[in-house]
Amino acid sequence: MTRTGTTRTRTTRTPKTRTRNQRSRPASIGLHATLAAAAVIAVFPPLWLLVTSFKPRTDAFSTGVVTHFTFANYTHVLADTEFLTWFKNSVIIVGLTTVLGVFIAATTGYAVSRFRFPGMRPLMWLLLITQMFPVAVLIVPLYNLLASLGLLNQPAGLVVTYLTIAVPFCAWMMKGYFDTIPVEIDESGRVDGLNPFGTFWRLVLPLARPGLAVTGFYTFVTAWAEVAYASAFMTGEENLTLAGGLQTFVNQYTNDWGSMTAAAVIIAVPAALVFAFAQRHLVSGLTAGTTKG
Repeated sequence: MTRTGTTRTRTTRTPKTRTRNQRSRPASIGLHATLAAAAVIAVFPPLWLLVTSFKPRTDAFSTGVVTHFTFANYTHVLADTEFLTWFKNSVIIVGLTTVLGVFIAATTGYAVSRFRFPGMRPLMWLLLITQMFPVAVLIVPLYNLLASLGLLNQPAGLVVTYLTIAVPFCAWMMKGYFDTIPVEIDESGRVDGLNPFGTFWRLVLPLARPGLAVTGFYTFVTAWAEVAYASAFMTGEENLTLAGGLQTFVNQYTNDWGSMTAAAVIIAVPAALVFAFAQRHLVSGLTAGTTKG
Protein backbone atom coordinates (compact mmCIF):
# COMPACT_ATOMS: atom_id res chain seq x y z
CA MET A 1 0.00 0.00 0.00
CA THR A 2 1.47 3.21 -1.18
CA ARG A 3 0.95 6.29 0.83
CA THR A 4 0.54 9.41 -1.15
CA GLY A 5 0.92 12.75 0.49
CA THR A 6 -0.03 16.21 -0.62
CA THR A 7 2.74 18.69 -1.12
CA ARG A 8 2.11 22.19 0.11
CA THR A 9 3.84 24.96 -1.66
CA ARG A 10 4.75 28.03 0.27
CA THR A 11 4.44 31.35 -1.45
CA THR A 12 6.77 34.03 -0.24
CA ARG A 13 5.75 37.65 -0.53
CA THR A 14 8.30 39.88 -2.15
CA PRO A 15 8.56 43.35 -0.57
CA LYS A 16 7.16 46.16 -2.67
CA THR A 17 9.81 48.38 -4.10
CA ARG A 18 9.08 51.97 -4.98
CA THR A 19 9.85 53.15 -8.44
CA ARG A 20 11.74 56.34 -9.09
CA ASN A 21 8.59 58.48 -9.39
CA GLN A 22 6.94 57.10 -6.25
CA ARG A 23 7.39 58.86 -2.90
CA SER A 24 6.92 57.68 0.61
CA ARG A 25 3.93 59.01 2.53
CA PRO A 26 5.98 61.39 4.78
CA ALA A 27 7.79 62.76 1.71
CA SER A 28 4.48 63.28 -0.10
CA ILE A 29 2.95 65.04 2.92
CA GLY A 30 6.02 67.25 3.29
CA LEU A 31 5.99 68.14 -0.40
CA HIS A 32 2.30 69.07 -0.43
CA ALA A 33 2.66 71.07 2.80
CA THR A 34 5.56 73.01 1.30
CA LEU A 35 3.61 73.69 -1.90
CA ALA A 36 0.57 74.80 0.10
CA ALA A 37 2.70 77.16 2.20
CA ALA A 38 4.34 78.59 -0.92
CA ALA A 39 0.92 79.11 -2.52
CA VAL A 40 -0.36 80.93 0.57
CA ILE A 41 2.73 83.17 0.64
CA ALA A 42 2.33 83.97 -3.06
CA VAL A 43 -1.41 84.65 -2.91
CA PHE A 44 -1.52 86.59 0.37
CA PRO A 45 -0.10 89.98 -0.85
CA PRO A 46 -2.46 90.43 -3.85
CA LEU A 47 -5.39 89.12 -1.80
CA TRP A 48 -4.61 91.58 1.00
CA LEU A 49 -4.34 94.36 -1.61
CA LEU A 50 -7.76 93.45 -3.02
CA VAL A 51 -9.40 93.29 0.41
CA THR A 52 -7.87 96.61 1.51
CA SER A 53 -9.18 98.36 -1.62
CA PHE A 54 -12.76 97.73 -0.45
CA LYS A 55 -12.17 99.00 3.10
CA PRO A 56 -12.86 102.56 4.27
CA ARG A 57 -9.74 104.69 4.63
CA THR A 58 -9.92 104.52 8.41
CA ASP A 59 -9.83 100.70 8.33
CA ALA A 60 -6.96 100.31 5.87
CA PHE A 61 -4.64 98.74 8.43
CA SER A 62 -7.24 96.71 10.30
CA THR A 63 -6.47 92.98 10.40
CA GLY A 64 -10.07 91.79 10.39
CA VAL A 65 -12.36 91.05 7.48
CA VAL A 66 -14.17 93.78 5.59
CA THR A 67 -16.95 94.98 7.90
CA HIS A 68 -17.92 98.05 5.86
CA PHE A 69 -17.72 97.07 2.19
CA THR A 70 -17.35 100.19 0.02
CA PHE A 71 -16.47 101.28 -3.52
CA ALA A 72 -15.50 104.76 -2.30
CA ASN A 73 -11.79 104.21 -3.02
CA TYR A 74 -12.49 103.22 -6.63
CA THR A 75 -14.90 106.12 -7.11
CA HIS A 76 -12.36 108.57 -5.71
CA VAL A 77 -9.56 107.23 -7.92
CA LEU A 78 -11.60 107.34 -11.14
CA ALA A 79 -13.50 110.58 -10.54
CA ASP A 80 -11.33 112.83 -8.36
CA THR A 81 -7.79 112.13 -9.61
CA GLU A 82 -5.89 112.14 -12.90
CA PHE A 83 -5.97 108.34 -13.02
CA LEU A 84 -7.62 108.15 -16.45
CA THR A 85 -4.98 110.51 -17.85
CA TRP A 86 -2.23 108.34 -16.36
CA PHE A 87 -3.93 105.28 -17.83
CA LYS A 88 -4.05 106.86 -21.28
CA ASN A 89 -0.37 107.84 -21.09
CA SER A 90 0.59 104.32 -20.03
CA VAL A 91 -1.44 102.69 -22.80
CA ILE A 92 0.22 104.88 -25.44
CA ILE A 93 3.74 104.32 -24.11
CA VAL A 94 3.30 100.60 -23.47
CA GLY A 95 1.59 100.03 -26.83
CA LEU A 96 4.39 101.73 -28.79
CA THR A 97 7.05 99.97 -26.72
CA THR A 98 5.48 96.55 -27.25
CA VAL A 99 5.01 96.91 -31.02
CA LEU A 100 8.46 98.39 -31.65
CA GLY A 101 10.15 96.04 -29.18
CA VAL A 102 8.68 92.91 -30.74
CA PHE A 103 9.55 94.07 -34.26
CA ILE A 104 13.13 95.07 -33.43
CA ALA A 105 13.77 91.95 -31.34
CA ALA A 106 12.31 89.65 -34.00
CA THR A 107 14.28 91.17 -36.88
CA THR A 108 17.49 91.27 -34.83
CA GLY A 109 17.06 87.69 -33.65
CA TYR A 110 16.33 86.48 -37.19
CA ALA A 111 19.33 88.30 -38.67
CA VAL A 112 21.72 86.88 -36.08
CA SER A 113 20.22 83.40 -36.40
CA ARG A 114 20.31 83.16 -40.19
CA PHE A 115 23.13 85.40 -41.45
CA ARG A 116 26.83 85.68 -40.79
CA PHE A 117 28.21 89.21 -40.97
CA PRO A 118 31.19 91.12 -39.56
CA GLY A 119 30.62 92.14 -35.96
CA MET A 120 27.86 89.59 -35.32
CA ARG A 121 29.48 88.10 -32.22
CA PRO A 122 30.39 91.49 -30.67
CA LEU A 123 26.80 92.57 -31.32
CA MET A 124 25.40 89.61 -29.38
CA TRP A 125 27.86 90.21 -26.55
CA LEU A 126 26.88 93.88 -26.50
CA LEU A 127 23.21 92.94 -26.18
CA LEU A 128 24.09 90.63 -23.31
CA ILE A 129 26.32 93.13 -21.50
CA THR A 130 23.60 95.81 -21.48
CA GLN A 131 21.55 93.55 -19.18
CA MET A 132 24.27 93.56 -16.50
CA PHE A 133 23.86 97.19 -15.40
CA PRO A 134 21.33 98.00 -12.65
CA VAL A 135 18.71 100.68 -13.12
CA ALA A 136 20.30 103.00 -10.55
CA VAL A 137 23.50 103.18 -12.61
CA LEU A 138 21.71 103.96 -15.88
CA ILE A 139 19.29 106.65 -14.69
CA VAL A 140 21.78 109.54 -14.77
CA PRO A 141 23.31 108.84 -18.23
CA LEU A 142 19.89 108.18 -19.72
CA TYR A 143 18.54 111.37 -18.12
CA ASN A 144 21.37 113.42 -19.62
CA LEU A 145 20.89 111.76 -23.01
CA LEU A 146 17.15 112.39 -23.09
CA ALA A 147 17.69 115.97 -21.92
CA SER A 148 20.13 116.63 -24.76
CA LEU A 149 17.62 115.19 -27.25
CA GLY A 150 14.69 117.14 -25.81
CA LEU A 151 12.83 113.95 -24.87
CA LEU A 152 12.38 114.57 -21.15
CA ASN A 153 8.73 114.65 -20.13
CA GLN A 154 7.85 113.17 -23.51
CA PRO A 155 6.27 109.74 -24.17
CA ALA A 156 8.90 109.09 -26.84
CA GLY A 157 11.63 109.36 -24.21
CA LEU A 158 10.11 106.62 -22.09
CA VAL A 159 9.52 104.45 -25.18
CA VAL A 160 13.22 104.68 -26.11
CA THR A 161 14.21 103.96 -22.51
CA TYR A 162 12.01 100.88 -22.24
CA LEU A 163 13.29 99.59 -25.58
CA THR A 164 16.83 99.67 -24.21
CA ILE A 165 15.64 97.35 -21.42
CA ALA A 166 13.46 94.93 -23.37
CA VAL A 167 15.10 94.57 -26.79
CA PRO A 168 18.47 93.03 -25.78
CA PHE A 169 16.92 90.19 -23.79
CA CYS A 170 14.12 89.63 -26.31
CA ALA A 171 16.60 89.58 -29.23
CA TRP A 172 18.57 86.80 -27.52
CA MET A 173 15.37 84.88 -26.86
CA MET A 174 14.11 85.28 -30.44
CA LYS A 175 17.49 84.22 -31.79
CA GLY A 176 17.24 80.98 -29.83
CA TYR A 177 13.69 80.43 -31.08
CA PHE A 178 14.59 81.06 -34.74
CA ASP A 179 17.40 78.53 -34.37
CA THR A 180 14.73 75.85 -33.83
CA ILE A 181 12.98 76.64 -37.13
CA PRO A 182 14.48 74.61 -40.02
CA VAL A 183 16.64 76.57 -42.45
CA GLU A 184 14.98 74.65 -45.31
CA ILE A 185 11.97 76.93 -44.94
CA ASP A 186 14.16 79.93 -45.82
CA GLU A 187 15.63 78.06 -48.76
CA SER A 188 12.18 77.22 -50.10
CA GLY A 189 11.25 80.89 -49.86
CA ARG A 190 14.30 81.92 -51.86
CA VAL A 191 13.43 79.29 -54.49
CA ASP A 192 9.98 80.89 -54.78
CA GLY A 193 11.61 84.27 -55.42
CA LEU A 194 11.19 85.89 -52.00
CA ASN A 195 13.84 88.28 -50.71
CA PRO A 196 15.21 87.79 -47.16
CA PHE A 197 12.65 90.12 -45.59
CA GLY A 198 9.82 88.48 -47.54
CA THR A 199 10.96 85.07 -46.34
CA PHE A 200 11.10 86.34 -42.78
CA TRP A 201 7.72 88.07 -42.94
CA ARG A 202 5.69 85.48 -44.84
CA LEU A 203 7.21 82.14 -43.89
CA VAL A 204 9.29 82.29 -40.72
CA LEU A 205 7.39 84.85 -38.61
CA PRO A 206 4.05 82.96 -38.65
CA LEU A 207 5.90 79.91 -37.27
CA ALA A 208 7.38 81.99 -34.46
CA ARG A 209 4.08 82.94 -32.79
CA PRO A 210 4.99 81.37 -29.41
CA GLY A 211 8.30 83.24 -29.35
CA LEU A 212 6.56 86.47 -30.35
CA ALA A 213 4.00 85.98 -27.57
CA VAL A 214 6.75 85.63 -24.97
CA THR A 215 8.58 88.65 -26.37
CA GLY A 216 5.43 90.76 -26.44
CA PHE A 217 4.45 89.77 -22.91
CA TYR A 218 7.92 90.49 -21.53
CA THR A 219 8.03 93.87 -23.28
CA PHE A 220 4.54 94.73 -22.06
CA VAL A 221 5.32 93.85 -18.44
CA THR A 222 8.64 95.72 -18.60
CA ALA A 223 6.93 98.95 -19.65
CA TRP A 224 3.70 98.51 -17.66
CA ALA A 225 5.29 97.81 -14.28
CA GLU A 226 8.42 100.00 -14.48
CA VAL A 227 8.63 102.71 -11.80
CA ALA A 228 12.15 104.20 -11.58
CA TYR A 229 12.46 105.63 -15.09
CA ALA A 230 8.82 106.75 -15.19
CA SER A 231 9.28 108.69 -11.95
CA ALA A 232 12.62 110.25 -12.96
CA PHE A 233 11.84 111.23 -16.56
CA MET A 234 8.19 112.37 -16.29
CA THR A 235 6.94 115.25 -14.14
CA GLY A 236 3.59 116.99 -13.83
CA GLU A 237 0.40 115.05 -13.12
CA GLU A 238 -0.78 115.31 -16.73
CA ASN A 239 2.40 113.59 -17.97
CA LEU A 240 2.67 110.79 -15.40
CA THR A 241 2.15 107.14 -16.16
CA LEU A 242 0.34 104.75 -13.85
CA ALA A 243 3.56 103.79 -12.07
CA GLY A 244 4.36 107.42 -11.33
CA GLY A 245 0.77 108.27 -10.47
CA LEU A 246 0.62 105.63 -7.74
CA GLN A 247 3.27 107.53 -5.82
CA THR A 248 0.97 110.54 -5.49
CA PHE A 249 -1.30 108.59 -3.14
CA VAL A 250 1.35 107.62 -0.60
CA ASN A 251 4.35 109.93 -0.15
CA GLN A 252 5.86 112.22 2.43
CA TYR A 253 2.83 114.54 2.26
CA THR A 254 -0.16 112.18 1.91
CA ASN A 255 -1.02 108.72 3.16
CA ASP A 256 -4.03 107.45 1.20
CA TRP A 257 -3.59 103.68 1.23
CA GLY A 258 -7.18 102.99 0.23
CA SER A 259 -6.85 104.90 -3.04
CA MET A 260 -3.46 103.38 -3.77
CA THR A 261 -4.72 99.82 -3.33
CA ALA A 262 -7.77 100.53 -5.48
CA ALA A 263 -5.58 102.00 -8.22
CA ALA A 264 -3.20 99.04 -7.98
CA VAL A 265 -6.09 96.60 -8.47
CA ILE A 266 -7.25 98.47 -11.57
CA ILE A 267 -3.71 98.52 -12.94
CA ALA A 268 -3.41 94.75 -12.46
CA VAL A 269 -6.46 94.01 -14.62
CA PRO A 270 -4.86 94.81 -18.04
CA ALA A 271 -1.75 92.82 -17.11
CA ALA A 272 -3.93 89.84 -16.18
CA LEU A 273 -5.83 90.09 -19.48
CA VAL A 274 -2.59 90.20 -21.49
CA PHE A 275 -1.27 87.21 -19.56
CA ALA A 276 -4.50 85.27 -20.18
CA PHE A 277 -4.23 86.03 -23.90
CA ALA A 278 -0.58 85.01 -24.17
CA GLN A 279 -0.30 82.21 -21.58
CA ARG A 280 -0.98 79.35 -24.02
CA HIS A 281 2.14 80.36 -25.94
CA LEU A 282 4.37 81.20 -22.98
CA VAL A 283 5.57 77.72 -22.03
CA SER A 284 6.31 76.58 -25.59
CA GLY A 285 7.95 79.90 -26.43
CA LEU A 286 10.20 79.91 -23.38
CA THR A 287 11.27 76.27 -23.72
CA ALA A 288 11.86 76.45 -27.47
CA GLY A 289 13.94 79.58 -27.09
CA THR A 290 16.32 77.84 -24.72
CA THR A 291 17.00 74.64 -26.66
CA LYS A 292 19.69 76.15 -28.82
CA GLY A 293 21.97 79.09 -28.12
